[in-house]
Amino acid sequence: MMSFLNDALEFLPILAVGIQNTLLVTLGSLVLSTGLGLVWAIMRLSKNAALSACGATIVNVLRSIPIIVQLFYIYFVLPEIGVELTALQAAIIGLGIAYSAYQAEDFRAGIQALDRGQIEAAESLNMSYGLMMRRVILPQAVKIILPSYGNTTVMMLKDSSLASTITVGELSLQGKLLAASTFQNTTVFTLLALLYLVMCGPLMLANRWLERRMSVGRH
Repeated sequence: MMSFLNDALEFLPILAVGIQNTLLVTLGSLVLSTGLGLVWAIMRLSKNAALSACGATIVNVLRSIPIIVQLFYIYFVLPEIGVELTALQAAIIGLGIAYSAYQAEDFRAGIQALDRGQIEAAESLNMSYGLMMRRVILPQAVKIILPSYGNTTVMMLKDSSLASTITVGELSLQGKLLAASTFQNTTVFTLLALLYLVMCGPLMLANRWLERRMSVGRH
């Protein structure tokens, strides 16, 4: 046990760089996926058939392609057509685009769960669509999707490890390199699992709290 603690204290400063990159990838892709997901959801719910079909197509295509393939495409293929991105930028954009499809479904479900009477009341007040979305629909939809949003955040934090496949020095890649150079596989990967648990644990607890709060609010 003492040996593990001593090695952990030695390895933590090295892994700290990976933790920083992991958090950067997670936060950046979370912001991007939220914005794009909202756009796709609004498109899917549009009364314009062409726009709705376009939104549905985008969501279904993104959900059908593995995240790792999307990362490879952005990092390795786009430079061939003149779009140069750093590995970190490619990871954020790739994860953000991939998860935007799942965010879109959460937003769509939240909006469709609203009481239709409130939307009709807003329409009777001659609110524009944009104003109705800002004042009536989105504030209530956000409350409904908060628990699933928290769950998505946890999943994105874990899936940030996929960024290692395009050379981003996030936590899992740093751990792999450290284990290869020290041959301390048990210590390094145990420490890696504990660090992910420390980062994901508070998010999962917050998600459970939100689920209970939303459940109480509906009764």
